[in-house]
Amino acid sequence: MKSIFDTVSRQCSKLVTQSYSTSFSLATKMLAVSIRQDIYNIYGFVRFADEIVDTFHDYNKEELFSQFESDLHKALTSKISLNPILNSFQETYHKYAIEQHLVDSFMNSMRMDLHKNTYLTDEEYKAYIYGSADVVGLMCLKVFVKGNQEQYEALKFSAMSLGSAFQKVNFLRDLKSDYEDLSRSYFPNLDLSQLDEASKQAIIEDIESDFAKGLQGIKQLPIEARFGVFMAYRYYHQLLKKLKKTPALAIRSTRIRVPNYKKLELLTRSYVKYQLNLM
Repeated sequence: MKSIFDTVSRQCSKLVTQSYSTSFSLATKMLAVSIRQDIYNIYGFVRFADEIVDTFHDYNKEELFSQFESDLHKALTSKISLNPILNSFQETYHKYAIEQHLVDSFMNSMRMDLHKNTYLTDEEYKAYIYGSADVVGLMCLKVFVKGNQEQYEALKFSAMSLGSAFQKVNFLRDLKSDYEDLSRSYFPNLDLSQLDEASKQAIIEDIESDFAKGLQGIKQLPIEARFGVFMAYRYYHQLLKKLKKTPALAIRSTRIRVPNYKKLELLTRSYVKYQLNLM
């Protein structure tokens, strides 16, 4: 029965989320059951695309990515795919009328990672972030507002700001591994060896501005999504605070992380703030 295959597909997307990201999985569990699976479906899709360009070094990544992209287009057109991750994503895509250009922009940025290692201008940097992060936030927003276009339009710029903040935190946290393992440098005109306190502070101030805009949108989200997104915000904000306290030299030589016990502490404290309306 097709329904069994669809159930297996959804379970695969949930497993991908739980296996690849404990922090995102924890935040997703804080969403209402009515929308939780659709966020798993989106995450599974974007995670697989990202894995192709970031980790499959012993294979022809260009060929694998092109095949994945072809299968994606077929899934969105046919409303079925034998790839369970794409099958569950197409279900969410059609359920909430996610715009094709959001998916295309995401895939374009992922394809850039196959051959582009540096971003020399702010325009290139912003274009990459829009495709790799902002549009993912917009896809999730479609789910959070359950397809309500008026709410979507009112919150889209806040969702994009939050997506940008998350991505920039990832860039700063992963500066060492991106440079050494993938030969990538996302921040415009910034060489890993040249990251000093002034450069770090400028990056952090930019991220803090994005966070402030994103938080305003979180406060206006439907109740089903608000706490889960606030939890993700709190996690990334905590990560930024650690990066802010970490000397630039240390960021260049190690990967900063929030330990699991701290994530659970954040969950408790975030819930208290949320219940007391102290967001």
